[in-house]
Amino acid sequence: MQRLTWINRFLERPLDIRVRLMVLAAAALLLVTYFLPLWNLTMFAPQYPEGLRLDIYSYTLVGGNGGQDIKEINVLNHYIGMRDLVHEEFAEFQWMPFVIGALGLLMLRTAVQATGAALLDVTVLFIYFGAFSLWSFGYKLYRYGHDLSPTAAVQVPPFMPPLFGGQQIANFEVYSYPRASSYAMAASMLLLVGALGWAWWQSRRAAPRDDEVARPAAS
Repeated sequence: MQRLTWINRFLERPLDIRVRLMVLAAAALLLVTYFLPLWNLTMFAPQYPEGLRLDIYSYTLVGGNGGQDIKEINVLNHYIGMRDLVHEEFAEFQWMPFVIGALGLLMLRTAVQATGAALLDVTVLFIYFGAFSLWSFGYKLYRYGHDLSPTAAVQVPPFMPPLFGGQQIANFEVYSYPRASSYAMAASMLLLVGALGWAWWQSRRAAPRDDEVARPAAS
């Protein structure tokens, strides 16, 4: 019962200015996702010593070398029976920018409402969104490497491009790493978690004082 009392006190307790500033900073970091890439895949081979590069944004794919690299990658994909990398194949590009924007608006609302309940809600939603997005990206890579055409000119065993790090695929060295927007989202999540932890600690520290104030009123 006492634990439930602490939780209810935290959910209803106003957030102080430092916690609200952390939430505002978390919201501001999400703006990066509209300008800089989330992820990068780079492929090296003897015939491509400078590498073929693919940047993945929250809303589109951009090939290196003025967009020519993605065309070259799709030519290679055709030989092994892999589907072309095209914007229309990624449903995530349709909803991800809007979800990020909605989360940013929820963070701004949290900073205005300034309650523990609002902070807990937006933190849980953001963690779920981040985990789901990472799973969706990994599943997309898996499907691309396993749904190969049986009539392709070059037959290769099913594979999964690396989600993080490097991997040898045929005569290609493939590297996959997060870019600026992913780091910005991770920093935003850490700020929310830090703000939530700080707000909880403040609520627990203030509990004895709140009880002393409430006791005469109850009598």
